[in-house]
Amino acid sequence: MAWNEPGGGNRDPWSSGGGGRGNNQGPPDLDEAIRKLRQRLEGLFGKRGGGNRGFGGGGDDSSGGGRPKAPGLKGIGIIVGLLLTVWILSGIYIIDEGTRGVVTRFGAYQSIAMPGPHWHLPYPIESVQTVDVSSRRRITIGYQAVSAQQTRPVLSEALMLTEDENIVNVQLAVQYQVSNAADFVFNFVDPQQTLKELTESALREVVGKRRMDFVITEGRTEVAQRTRELVVQALDEYEVGIEVVEVVIQDAQPPEQVQPAFEDAIKAREDRERLINQAEAYRNEVIPRAQGQAARIGEEAQGYVARIVQRAEGDASRFSQQQQEYAKAPRVTRDRLYLDTMERVLGNSAKVLIDNESSQQLMYLPLDRMMRSSGATGSSTDTSGTSSMDNTVSSNSSSNRSQSSVPSSSLRMRETR
Repeated sequence: MAWNEPGGGNRDPWSSGGGGRGNNQGPPDLDEAIRKLRQRLEGLFGKRGGGNRGFGGGGDDSSGGGRPKAPGLKGIGIIVGLLLTVWILSGIYIIDEGTRGVVTRFGAYQSIAMPGPHWHLPYPIESVQTVDVSSRRRITIGYQAVSAQQTRPVLSEALMLTEDENIVNVQLAVQYQVSNAADFVFNFVDPQQTLKELTESALREVVGKRRMDFVITEGRTEVAQRTRELVVQALDEYEVGIEVVEVVIQDAQPPEQVQPAFEDAIKAREDRERLINQAEAYRNEVIPRAQGQAARIGEEAQGYVARIVQRAEGDASRFSQQQQEYAKAPRVTRDRLYLDTMERVLGNSAKVLIDNESSQQLMYLPLDRMMRSSGATGSSTDTSGTSSMDNTVSSNSSSNRSQSSVPSSSLRMRETR
């Protein structure tokens, strides 16, 4: 049997179960809750009382004839407190890493906020402007980036006059960072445009003091370095709050109308440099060799001089010693000098002296010593030399037999060669 059928009793599932209990424990009525909330709000803001007319039912007008009530002080205080709380909480802000917060009070600089959570007096008293100081920014002179892989030349910026009155097309890029957030925000309206104008002016000054060949070829690094120095000096004077990180020349070439002629000039210059390098290489090869030969000849000359001088000094010293010995024993010294001299002279002679008064029938000749002394005769003359010596021996024997025809004191010389 259903709980709401006739005769089923009070079986309301939201009741406490007992029929004798009069208090209802069911869920709250939504309309009743809304009505009570409305009455409280009307009481706070002083609206007309009485009622629950908007929710059905014609309840009594408890406000005494429906007259409006004055606003309640309690309600106004709550609203003001809520608004004040929201206004104070609006001053909470967070500075990310790599950025700085420039705090201003009524538009005037107040302080720099470092990374982290902070609070400032809410707007319009104070405000915060965030500046990125970690990322590198870039400006270009002479060209403009259309996309990541494509650029467009800006001839009004790129064409510059050199010292030799030529026109050169220079494209330059500058990378910079914010070094002082306050100066970057307050000192200039457009710091990036200021940096670009300073860079272009410095670049034109540097290029105008150099020749075109130097700017296009080996002088790119010097031009970029000098331009950076001038830009940094100007930024420090103006206090822009920018630090220049790098200045790079992307391209430097003559105008498009004269590029073919300029390429021919570059080719001729390269040929000249190649020939100069070849000549220098040859010079570096020949000059050290000649210097080495000259040094060797000089050393040999010095050695020869030292040898001659020492030999002369030795001969003089030996002569002085012999003179001293001669003074002590003249005869002995004279005979010794004579024998030494004859031995030295006759030792290299090819002639043999034979005494005819010798009783020997056949004399012995030192052929090995004679061959060593002659030295340069060679094997082709050995046979003739031997026969000559045989003739000499035979003639000596015949001479001994006929001693009566030769004086006893004479010596006969025979040629052995």
